[in-house]
Amino acid sequence: MKKIFPIIIIALLSISCNKTEETSKADSTKIIEKPIKINEVFGIAIIEPAKRITNLSVESGGVVREIKVDIGQKITKGQTLLIMDSAIESAQLNQANSKIETQRNAIGAAKENINTLRVQLRKAQEDFLRDKALFDGKALTKRELDERQYTIDNLNQQIKAQEASIKQQESRITELNADISYFQTIRGKKVMKAAENGILLSLDAKVGQFLNTNSSIGEFAPEGATIALTEIDELFANKIMIGQKAEIKLQGKDEILTTGTVILASPYLRKKSLFADNSNNLEDRRVREVRVQLDDPSKVLLGARVECVIKIN
Repeated sequence: MKKIFPIIIIALLSISCNKTEETSKADSTKIIEKPIKINEVFGIAIIEPAKRITNLSVESGGVVREIKVDIGQKITKGQTLLIMDSAIESAQLNQANSKIETQRNAIGAAKENINTLRVQLRKAQEDFLRDKALFDGKALTKRELDERQYTIDNLNQQIKAQEASIKQQESRITELNADISYFQTIRGKKVMKAAENGILLSLDAKVGQFLNTNSSIGEFAPEGATIALTEIDELFANKIMIGQKAEIKLQGKDEILTTGTVILASPYLRKKSLFADNSNNLEDRRVREVRVQLDDPSKVLLGARVECVIKIN
């Protein structure tokens, strides 16, 4: 009997351990299978106009002669921003205008000459008819009649030559008009104008400074809505949908600056671009571009870096 009792105890302990392990496994399975509900998705954002900030540059290089606007000023489409020196372009335009005036005078003189030749032709034709009657009456020789005919033919040839010359000179007028249009366009590029309504954010130009066509001289914010431009990590990208609400906060703060609505969610994932500190970063994580239209843009500054918390429905 002494040997049987320990065996019973060991068996009971074994059964108890097995039940404990089975219970632990069951509880563990339940925990793993329970889904994690995500209510918010977080991203760092930049405040920008919906049409994005535009870099300003001149169409034609030159020296700044006059600046017409100030930073922060509201600009209307077509308004002059700055004027560059256009002395050379103005001289070329004046020269082309002078040439076309000279050409018009030459055409006028050629037409007057044609009128004179036509008067002479009419007289020669009348003389020929009179001399033809004399020739028929045996009062004029054949040689004299031929001379009258030669005069008529010669005058006709001169008229044709003058008409051809006028056509050529008129075509030259067309070429000069094209030159004038070209020089007007070139001179017009010396005046920088706003492409649309908006606000001038910066202007890095001074009177007397030479500007190149391949360099940015300022930034311009087109008129319209203001957005928070953010990038959502690929782990949560598929949870973003148009129409979701969002909160805009200062970085590291709980205070809500303004709210907004998701108006765009890119249909594809791409490499990080907004806040990539190093272009050589080899991290293979992709992001989805998201744009949130702000309800009260006056609470934030353009270009500010903020936190964007998107509420998941």
